[in-house]
Amino acid sequence: MYRGSPAEAYVTARGLGEMAERFGLGFVHSAQPGHERYTGSLCLPYLRPAGGEDGVATCRFRCIADECVKDADGSYLFLSGQKERHTSIHPKSGKYMSLPGDPPRLFNTNALIETSRILVIVEGEFDTMAWTLAGIPCIGAPGTGSWRDYFTPAVLGYDVVYLIAEDGPGLIFMDELAGQLPNGKVIQMPGNLDSNATLLHGGRASLLERIGL
Repeated sequence: MYRGSPAEAYVTARGLGEMAERFGLGFVHSAQPGHERYTGSLCLPYLRPAGGEDGVATCRFRCIADECVKDADGSYLFLSGQKERHTSIHPKSGKYMSLPGDPPRLFNTNALIETSRILVIVEGEFDTMAWTLAGIPCIGAPGTGSWRDYFTPAVLGYDVVYLIAEDGPGLIFMDELAGQLPNGKVIQMPGNLDSNATLLHGGRASLLERIGL
């Protein structure tokens, strides 16, 4: 249901259109009984590196309702640097929804089997896609406080793990994570912009420059 959907328009506006197929993005146009709450959402599958019939570990859903992501003129709020309005309209679920009882998982674990001496860790799926678009192996935690101890061994073998922070809570999260990773290096993004916004405004080079490449 993705092609020609509001989800495709939203992802394309974020500069991530060419990542849609790679990450298996979808749109919930209609839903099976029990999943009606996700109707109209962007679907973000968490893919297993092995693929196959069981290639999707879980899915998260992202609100892209016009009243939450657009201004009165119909322009996306993020394009003018404004915050989206999910909390006021969806006070319980916010902008992201996970399946009930689903534990935190890492997004884009395919990056962990690439041959690379470096890795980037970010918060969120869009930022993960942004670094992937820039050609850098990247995994995403679904939010602050979502890191689990059993994630840590998977990232200890890299020369450098760049821990990308965009704001106060994110910086605290990445500082704490750096305490577990002897190869971790915290990088704060300029102007409290996230990685996706940095890519959108400055292109791929702006991300590479931020980590000194």
